Amino acid sequence: MHVAGEDMVGKPKKDPLAGLMALPGVGKATAKKLSDAGIKSATGINKAGAKGLAKAGLSATMSKKLLTAVAKNTAKKATTKAKSTAKKTATKAKSTAKSTASKTKAATAKAKSTAKKTASKAKSSAKKAASKAAAAGQKVAEKTVSKTGEHKVKTEKSKDGRKGKTLKVPRSVKDMAWFNKK
Repeated sequence: MHVAGEDMVGKPKKDPLAGLMALPGVGKATAKKLSDAGIKSATGINKAGAKGLAKAGLSATMSKKLLTAVAKNTAKKATTKAKSTAKKTATKAKSTAKSTASKTKAATAKAKSTAKKTASKAKSSAKKAASKAAAAGQKVAEKTVSKTGEHKVKTEKSKDGRKGKTLKVPRSVKDMAWFNKK
């Protein structure tokens, strides 16, 4: 006998928040806020910047931490990719050298030098790519740190005779510094 719905077993769906929750400091609630704001990945976080993360409902410190973590993660990925590309190129050059070396002795010497040159070129290009990626990641991190320090709560001298200054608490969102910023 056939039971209805038995053959309709599907694959379990991947959680759309899992990619965001893989980032350090992002839990289910933060991932939900980001997802609701249209930010679905680490590149989305980078594109949104501090302002976009603030609109998504994250605090300035949380957005600063997130942007730095994403910048570091991106730099690591770029470095790893550059290194693996260099290894693949060197391996390919060596295998090419070995196959040509088996054909003739004269070709062996030439192939080895070619392989060494190719490997050294690949290694230097990988180093350049890695340093560029690290520099780019560093710049993003520096920009993030410099941007997040701009928003400070204003203070004013207290009017009731107390010593020191009192924080000026905004009455509404329109009174906040980031809302009127042009």
